[in-house]
Amino acid sequence: MSVPILMYHQICAVPPRDNPLRGLCVDPDTFASQMAGLRRFGYQGLSMGELQSYLRAPGRAKVFGITFDDGFQNVFDHAMPVLDSVGFTATCYFVADHLGGTNHWDAHLVASPAPLMDRDRLLTWMRRGHEVGAHTLNHVSLPDLTLDDAAAEIVGAKHQLESICGTNIEAFCYPYGNVTRHVRDIVERAGYRNATTTRRARADRDDDPFLLPRLAVAPDVGPLRLLFKCLAS
Repeated sequence: MSVPILMYHQICAVPPRDNPLRGLCVDPDTFASQMAGLRRFGYQGLSMGELQSYLRAPGRAKVFGITFDDGFQNVFDHAMPVLDSVGFTATCYFVADHLGGTNHWDAHLVASPAPLMDRDRLLTWMRRGHEVGAHTLNHVSLPDLTLDDAAAEIVGAKHQLESICGTNIEAFCYPYGNVTRHVRDIVERAGYRNATTTRRARADRDDDPFLLPRLAVAPDVGPLRLLFKCLAS
């Protein structure tokens, strides 16, 4: 079987069209209607950890993955209550050295950075049944680093988040979707169990678990269009 893994970043008011990060934002009301709609259609939203058994199973199940990159506070404020209300779980990939900070890596694109979840919010996210994943220490393009520096970013993020959470961190996400075979292998050796990219496709049992594709959700996608996107991609 194949399943869609949805990729979100920020759940916030959608900025004007000239904002370069507009495509990474989904309005809170739109997100709520998307999740409620998929629930009505009989779908179950799952974190990456919970999704793994479905990726390996034969047949088709009405499940999909939900992921959030970067760990924005607006995900905590606007997405988590919706997920909890419909009984879905999700994975949020945190930039381990910048909890409670901002998306400084976008500073060259926008004048006003957005706040990231702090340690307490991360722990609340986990205690509500959602998964904590790693997105490196500093949100860097891993192929642009030496292999030693890339390993430090990948392994360091895992250890730091595990120290905070008191549990194994199994999910990883490549910043910007940038990955090479060497970087992929470092992620596997570090002890992660799966990793996601920005390659656009549904995930299936033949996919490398460390190179899983996702479907980016644009700002103006309603529940019916999202359902079609999940079924047709």
